[in-house]
Amino acid sequence: MPRKQFYAIGLMSGTSLDGLDIAWCRFENTGKRWSHKILKGQTLPYSSEWKTKLSQAHLLTSNELLALHAEYGHWLGRACHQFIRKNRITKLDCIASHGHTIFHQPHKKFTFQLGDGNAIHAETGFPVVYDFRSLDVQLGGQGAPLVPVGDQLLFAEADVCLNLGGIANLSMEKSGKRVAFDICFVNMGLNYLATKLDLSFDADGKIASTGKVHESLLKKLQEFYKPFKQKRPSLAREHFENGLLTLLDDERIPLEDRLRTFCESIVIQIYQALPPKKFHRVLVTGGGARNRFLIELIAHHLQRKAILFFPDAQTIDFKEALVFALLGALRIQNQINVLKSVTGAKIDSCSGILVGK
Repeated sequence: MPRKQFYAIGLMSGTSLDGLDIAWCRFENTGKRWSHKILKGQTLPYSSEWKTKLSQAHLLTSNELLALHAEYGHWLGRACHQFIRKNRITKLDCIASHGHTIFHQPHKKFTFQLGDGNAIHAETGFPVVYDFRSLDVQLGGQGAPLVPVGDQLLFAEADVCLNLGGIANLSMEKSGKRVAFDICFVNMGLNYLATKLDLSFDADGKIASTGKVHESLLKKLQEFYKPFKQKRPSLAREHFENGLLTLLDDERIPLEDRLRTFCESIVIQIYQALPPKKFHRVLVTGGGARNRFLIELIAHHLQRKAILFFPDAQTIDFKEALVFALLGALRIQNQINVLKSVTGAKIDSCSGILVGK
């Protein structure tokens, strides 16, 4: 019989390279529904050295990549160990680590998230669940998105759950099933443009708000996304580097106009992704929820189609880490944590490699 209460730490490193999110969470399962609470949360910004290592990892030789896989795993483990000591955590059933995605090519049957779970276990001594995506890919799925399981179990009050991270994705119930897909790039593009001004990000979208929409660039951005709307594959770094970078690097367009135009493109993609003929309550989370200008744009464009609402600050910042903690809890209990209706796999699965139990 599944346990009613579970404590887990979730680790999340997103494509925007903002840092490592760590969330210690409590889950309770009454048999009819799950409840949760983020007990402690922390974001560890990446040093310039780690940003370089993670952003260039796909260029390494196989030996170098394996060495970095171990090194990053130990770094994650030490970060967890310090977090546990700092917060005097005694109740902990597992650590669930997403890792940092380096390769994601499900059409070739592989995906790779950096950060060896064995190293995390060696540093902490606690059971670790990692590599949540690979099983689904081998079952014919995209291996993504994985957060919709958490949307279904923890945030059922929302018609649509919209996450604005490095990549925007949404999930919702359709014909009695949870469906979800990636929509477009968000912070990966906005942060990339901000680095051209030696900034980590455009705080509150202030620079973007001073720009103008460049119609030619906007048209090209919209054309870029057209092929992805047929089968809705999961978006990845490879797509960003092989398509969007050339558009964003057009120095003939003022930087503030590129930021403003990229924001406009995000809004259009989100609008088009929402189903018609219904007014939606949209739960918004992720780093992009902190971008005031972007949120104002989305709210304005969606005003006849949806209303945006936001959870507490901790959930906005740590929702993905929260959900991976939940995926770890489900994995340890041998319950389904990846949905075929979301990823396109042959079957639902209980995914993740378990170490130390």
